This record gives sequence, structure tokens and C-alpha cells, in this order.
Amino acid sequence: MVKLESLKKSNQFKKALKEKKIHSKYFSIFAAKNFYKPRYKDNLLISFVMKKKIGNAVKRNKIRRKLKAIVHKLLKKKGAINKDYTYIVFGKSDAYAQKQNVLLPLIEKSFDRLKK
Repeated sequence: MVKLESLKKSNQFKKALKEKKIHSKYFSIFAAKNFYKPRYKDNLLISFVMKKKIGNAVKRNKIRRKLKAIVHKLLKKKGAINKDYTYIVFGKSDAYAQKQNVLLPLIEKSFDRLKK
């Protein structure tokens, strides 16, 4: 099973934010070729980030959990997410009210566009 591994250091975030990016109404995804190895070979390097402006901690965590659940669903599909990349997902406040089944195809399409 693939586990999600978060970025830890500031320079890792800075490096990933300089590469490819995709924006939508509900999230922004930044991707960079893996520049450091994950702890385990199967792990996916991905971080979920929320700005404090979005709302209180409850709202930010709900958005983060929703986006993580969608990524877990996509990992079960073969080839939906490229594990050779490091990803940063910025959640936006509009994602809070949106259902998962609406966000799933949008995120899947965004990961497909990042592959190109």
C-alpha cells in the first residue's frame, strides 16, 4: 500500500513551488520531479497546505482531510498519480462546501495535466 509522506523542510517546499503548477477554484497543485528520496520506496511525497485566512482550524482540517481522501482514492487507480514527482496541494475555501464526488474528477484531471 502506498503511504503519503509529507515534506518537512522549507527548502523542499521552495524547490517544489518553482516547477509545474495547476490552479482551480478549489485547489492548486504544484509538482516537481523527486529531488530527494522518500523514506520508503512506495511512498508518495505530497503535502497538503492551507492558509490561515481560510477559516478556523476545523474548516482547514476538513478541507485537508477531504483532499487527502481523494488522493488516496486516486492512488488505488493505476497510473492516476505519478510517484516520481513531489506534490504540494493548496486547499482553497471553496473546497469546504463542495462534495468529494465533485472534486474527484477535477483533481484527477489536474494530475493528468501535470503528467504532460
